[in-house]
Amino acid sequence: MNMNKKVFRAKKFWLSILILMITLPIFAQLRLPKLVSDGMILQRDTKLNIWGWAKSNEAIAIDFKGKTYHTVANADGEWKIVLPKQKAGGPFEMQVKSGKEKITLHDILIGDVWFASGQSNMELPMRRVAPIYENEIKTSECAFIRQFFVPQRYNFKQPEKDLPGGKWVAANPQTVLDFSAVAYFFARNLYEKYKVPVGIINSSLGGSPIQSWMSEDALKEFPAYYQEAQRFKNDNLIREIERKDNERIAEWYRNLRLNDEGFQKDTPWFLPNIDTSDWLTMNIPGYWSNKYPEIQNGSVWFRKKVEIPSHLAGKPAKLILGRIVDADSVYLNGKLVGTTSYQYPPRRYEVPANLLKEGENEIVVRVISNIGKGGFVPDKLYALIIDKDTINLSGEWKMKQGAKMQPLAGQTFVRWEPVGLHNAMVSPVTPYRIKGFLWYQGEANADKPYEYRLLLPKLIESWRSEWNQGELPFLFVQLPNFGKSRTEPGESNWAILRESQLMTLKKVPKTGMAVAIDLGEWNDIHPLRKKDVGDRLALQAQKIAYGEKNLISSGPIYESMEVKGNAVWIKFSEIGSGLIAKGNLPLSEFAIAGDDKKFVWANAEIVGDKVKVWSDQIKKPVAVRYAWADNPENANLYNKENLPASPFRTDNW
Repeated sequence: MNMNKKVFRAKKFWLSILILMITLPIFAQLRLPKLVSDGMILQRDTKLNIWGWAKSNEAIAIDFKGKTYHTVANADGEWKIVLPKQKAGGPFEMQVKSGKEKITLHDILIGDVWFASGQSNMELPMRRVAPIYENEIKTSECAFIRQFFVPQRYNFKQPEKDLPGGKWVAANPQTVLDFSAVAYFFARNLYEKYKVPVGIINSSLGGSPIQSWMSEDALKEFPAYYQEAQRFKNDNLIREIERKDNERIAEWYRNLRLNDEGFQKDTPWFLPNIDTSDWLTMNIPGYWSNKYPEIQNGSVWFRKKVEIPSHLAGKPAKLILGRIVDADSVYLNGKLVGTTSYQYPPRRYEVPANLLKEGENEIVVRVISNIGKGGFVPDKLYALIIDKDTINLSGEWKMKQGAKMQPLAGQTFVRWEPVGLHNAMVSPVTPYRIKGFLWYQGEANADKPYEYRLLLPKLIESWRSEWNQGELPFLFVQLPNFGKSRTEPGESNWAILRESQLMTLKKVPKTGMAVAIDLGEWNDIHPLRKKDVGDRLALQAQKIAYGEKNLISSGPIYESMEVKGNAVWIKFSEIGSGLIAKGNLPLSEFAIAGDDKKFVWANAEIVGDKVKVWSDQIKKPVAVRYAWADNPENANLYNKENLPASPFRTDNW
């Protein structure tokens, strides 16, 4: 009898599970987009879209702040309710009901929401800039600053209606590490000034060109990109490209490992105290091809012995190895302490306690060079940090090639192709009401800088149309200084792209540009000083989006020129309280040319609210350029509000 009861109960249990599985799709049909969720920040002072999906033709009700709003889902189950304008505040709750279903959303704030997009310098998280912003991270606790990170994906076939994941996260010392650094500092600046909640929708992806963020309709004016977008609607094409890339890359790394002499010995090269009598020496940092052109792509091993005093032995440490081109695995006393698979991240490795010993310790770095120059990026920190002691690791290292390989051709980054990011990372957000846009992008388009003066205005126009909120403020970052400085005036794609950005600022209404020509690093395309970038964007927001009338939000902007004798007089807008040469040094990075179009370095001085430019070499000047280079590292024209002048040229040669 007991056995029969057990069988009956088991059958009843599985029957109930089966009924639940059958009925769940029928009744659990009410759904909200990922953006409309717990902790969201809704845009104040504008009508709000709350939308979702339910059973077809089902009645929908929203209870919010003591009022109820109604609609009916269409035949496809789609619905939208428009809430009236709301004042800043919160937290609030919202209930969404459909038949017997109910979704309750908690901790809703009303404030200002900004859509932050672009490539790696917008994506770059706070954890990457932590070394120079430790205090800002420690004091980041703020329930009124929140980020929603849009999942990074693409779709070439059609715009998507929802995101596959994501949630609203409030800032604190742990969560802020994943916030966009630029967007966080921008939000912090605005919150401290206005005490209104600030939400950031972070939709960014490293390496992405502008055309990947544009809609198919917008790209019809750019036939080559439009045709490329059509081509990538073919799933078989994508699979074949990825298959070939994956096979080719996997084979390269497999052969590298098999042929690497450092792994073929009885005593692998990552172990300490091996025989290095036939190893070369090289000063680090630097690139090995500068000294040893016979060292090729593939793997190259480096090792250095370090003396550790007794009072530091056994303690945890940080091993800082600047940046390495392209990939590396790092060993300390034979133990792997870290690895990085590509060149851009800073190398900061944690050394666990009890690994460092008193006396001689050995660091071994296996570097993989895929293509081009391999080595250790100059002007970076290479050190072992133990407590407050820093042991410098620059200088002479032993080195030996482990395996020589033919250069590895780069892969096809399908996710960067035109339209793909727009459809998957922009379109699902467009119903959500926002205050404006933040944009940090351009590096990936620097090889076609003239084209950018058409692409950027079109992106702005199309995004504003898609959000359908009028001329939403569009704030962007002008490319910073990057690369080696030049001894003579010359041409520069980065300078031309900055000019394209400047032209957009002048031609497109309600745009603001944060000049960053003094915030870059010559040897790093991802400079760390993101607080200055965020603060300068916030200044633009205060003027354009918040209507601050008596605010100087920009550095000097070139306006016009006048030739008087052998000098050119330059007039600027946005001079603020007056022009200055920062550092009380002579103005630098000015060049001047005559009819022959040959530029030479020029003298320049501030005279009242203008800059006089001349050179004894040019008797009849016709054109002036300022900071016209990839890295005009000595550009020092500012206004008294400490905002730098935008690079410019007076010619159109």
